[in-house]
Amino acid sequence: MNSCAERIYNGLIKENPTFVLMLGMCPTLAVTTSAINGIGMGLSTTAVLVMSNMLISMLRKIIPDSVRMPAFIVVVASFVTIVDFLLEGFVPSLYDSLGLYIPLIVVNCIILGRAESYASKNPVLPSIFDGIGMGLGFTLGLTCIGIVRELIGAGQVFGFQIMPDSYQPITIFILAPGAFFVLACLVALQNKLKNSAAKKGKQVARAAGCGAGCAACGNRAACGGHMSALPADEKEKEE
Repeated sequence: MNSCAERIYNGLIKENPTFVLMLGMCPTLAVTTSAINGIGMGLSTTAVLVMSNMLISMLRKIIPDSVRMPAFIVVVASFVTIVDFLLEGFVPSLYDSLGLYIPLIVVNCIILGRAESYASKNPVLPSIFDGIGMGLGFTLGLTCIGIVRELIGAGQVFGFQIMPDSYQPITIFILAPGAFFVLACLVALQNKLKNSAAKKGKQVARAAGCGAGCAACGNRAACGGHMSALPADEKEKEE
C-alpha cells in the first residue's frame, strides 16, 4: 500500500484521522466552531505533516533509535514554528481564531503517529503522499464538522448567510456540547453508509486489523495488525 494514490486514499477514506481513527480530537472539537477555522487548522496540520514526514523519512537511517521520539518532536516543532509565524504574519484573523491550537500541533498524535509508524520506515515520496493523504483527511473531517456547526449554530457557512432571516440559530451547536454531538452524528452516518454498502455486497474500506479481540482470534498468525494489540508477554510468546 505504498503508491502515491493509495496513500492519499488511505488518509482520506480508509484511515481518516477524524472519522475512522478518532485522532486529534482536541483541535477537532475545539476549533470547528466555523468552517473557515476547520479548514485553516486542517491545512496548517497538513503542511506540518508533509514537511515533517519528508524530513523524518530522509533522516530515518541517521536518527538513532534511542533518541527517535525526541528527534521527531524537534523536527515537528520546527515546522510548527514556521507555520505559526506565517499565519501570524499573513492571516492574522485566522491566527487569532485558532490561538493556542497552532503551537499544540507539536503534540498532535496524528503527526507523531505517522512519523513513527510510516515516515521512519519508508522512502521519501510515499511518506510525503502519506502526509498529504492524512492531512487532507483531517482537513476534510474538520471542515465537515465546522460546516454543520456553523450552519445550524449561526445560519452561515464560511461567513455567508445561508439560512433565511426567519431562522433561529441553535446556539448550542457552536458551543462545546455541539462539537461532540455533530462528531457523533457524522461518525454514525459514515458507519451507516458503510454497513449499507457491506450488506449490498460492496467492498468496504477498513483500517488495518479486524477489530475483534486478538486474544481469542483463531487467525492470529495471518493477521498483520494483531501484534500491536498484544501485551508484552504475549508478544514474546508470538515471537
